[in-house]
Amino acid sequence: MSKFCSLASGSSGNSVFVEHKGSKILIDCGFSGRKIENLLSQIGENPKDLDAIFLTHEHVDHVKGASVMSRRYDIPIYANKGTWLSFIKSAGKLKEENIKIFRSNSFLNFNSFDIFPISIHHDAKEPVGFILYLDNKKITVLTDTGIIDERILNEIKGSDVYYFEANHDLDALKRGPYTYPMKVRIMGKMGHLSNDQSAKSLADALQGKNEKIFLAHLSETNNSEELCKITVDNYLKSCGLDTSRDIKLEVAKRNEPSSIVEL
Repeated sequence: MSKFCSLASGSSGNSVFVEHKGSKILIDCGFSGRKIENLLSQIGENPKDLDAIFLTHEHVDHVKGASVMSRRYDIPIYANKGTWLSFIKSAGKLKEENIKIFRSNSFLNFNSFDIFPISIHHDAKEPVGFILYLDNKKITVLTDTGIIDERILNEIKGSDVYYFEANHDLDALKRGPYTYPMKVRIMGKMGHLSNDQSAKSLADALQGKNEKIFLAHLSETNNSEELCKITVDNYLKSCGLDTSRDIKLEVAKRNEPSSIVEL
């Protein structure tokens, strides 16, 4: 059996739990060690049982507790070279054997997981999303990208679970309190997906075969759960996708775990 759960997700922190055939991993660890422990306990999991932490990129809302958890529970951390070069500066002392480097856009076999770290478009050193192949099931974990190009779209199609960025409402961002340079950064090709961009990319990827979608990495300032869900839901319906029957749509919570998907 396989399990998927967003431990918590938003502009202030992100972490995903995945289990397959008894092997348990985190994708990103963007909260304090204590909060990660608490989030895991809420879904009945013990951090002592984690086999690895995989990092998408070095920004603090994705790596904050990674080094603490690695030291505390002797957990290996997997990241590409670019992410390690940026993250290691603030990570503190780690066991050499817990520093694991993978290549972007090349399959990685870890225990029962087949993992494809796919390059994305964000203003980090070498950011990736992760596509997980769990026997006959497929999970896409994709946030912190300014665009979804044809290469990414083709790779993520056919997933059973999409953990997908819907960071901001464009009008809210434009009218909001951020500085002009920050607004330009977020809206740019190396920034974050808006609700509308997320909806359009999902519509291109989905097949209406009972896929589970988690809308993730919402901005606390420029978005809301209700607005995000309504925007994506309405667009998918306009494309002929039945979100009440053929697709399960959920917004990942900022400070608490999502529902647990069993595959």
